[in-house]
Amino acid sequence: MRFTTLLFRQLLKLILLLACVSSVTFVLMSKSPIDPIQAYIGADILRVGEEQRVAIAEHWGLNDPPLQRFTAWFSSIVQGDLGTSMIYRQPVIDIIQEKFQSSISLLLIAWLLSGIIGFAAGIAAAMKRGTWLDRIIQWYCYALSSTPTFWAALLLLLIFTVWLPIFPVGLGAPVGVTTDQVTWLDRAYHMVLPAVTLSLTGISGIALHTREKMIEVLASDYILFARAKGEEGMRLVSRHGLRNILLPAITLQFASFSELFGGAVLIEQVFSYPGLGQATVEASTKGDVPLLMGIVLFSAVFVFVGNSIAEWTYRIVDPRIKEGYKLEA
Repeated sequence: MRFTTLLFRQLLKLILLLACVSSVTFVLMSKSPIDPIQAYIGADILRVGEEQRVAIAEHWGLNDPPLQRFTAWFSSIVQGDLGTSMIYRQPVIDIIQEKFQSSISLLLIAWLLSGIIGFAAGIAAAMKRGTWLDRIIQWYCYALSSTPTFWAALLLLLIFTVWLPIFPVGLGAPVGVTTDQVTWLDRAYHMVLPAVTLSLTGISGIALHTREKMIEVLASDYILFARAKGEEGMRLVSRHGLRNILLPAITLQFASFSELFGGAVLIEQVFSYPGLGQATVEASTKGDVPLLMGIVLFSAVFVFVGNSIAEWTYRIVDPRIKEGYKLEA
């Protein structure tokens, strides 16, 4: 019964979130100065007459009042139809599926790298508090936390593709190669630099947070007692400190899904990586309302699931939280 109640609450939160996000996005797109007809026509704008422009507007319902368009879109969403993209001329669900397949590997690799490296760096800085290692890690974290993602991407692109031509300039596969001839090694090779760049900007938050928590743990009474028994180094951390700093780190790492997705939008633009982030920029700059609305809903669900996983993982790892919910029920 308790599980059903919690699941219902999460589902209600998700519905309210999607309603708010979709409403705000639709209003902003309705107020946008971008002409969706011109974006739809593209380079053939001079060859298209006024009658054709009117026909295009009627076909996509662009002459209807905003409330009527939103109602029609919402009715289609309820029926499981996200609509058709104006710039790709394909169903929105197919585009999201195709683009997300390219982005998910990039996001997962960057997420794992930022979490593992940040967690390890935070522990190392706390254990070597006040030393040169601690100062270097803090300087790195503060520098990256104030560095724009696109600037870091441009810098790494300049270093590792221009000065040191180790990685390709961009794209998700070699130029001139058909899709069936692209191997997973080719995709991994083109993904290295974007994934590393995206992970670098996510390390600082988890590292600084882990460092502060670890310093608190090392100053606690039970750690002093463990040291008095002769325990020290990583054995001391793994047996007595890891669990106390792991819970906040897990929550913070899963909560970083939104920042990770936002960073991916910029990273994919810099590296011309054909993922969901690049499709988001194209949809917003070309007035493709159906595609942008579909991506916004999908990304909201993606971030919400990440936060929910963090919450449930927290309860699984720490039995005291589960007991607390039992008492409340």
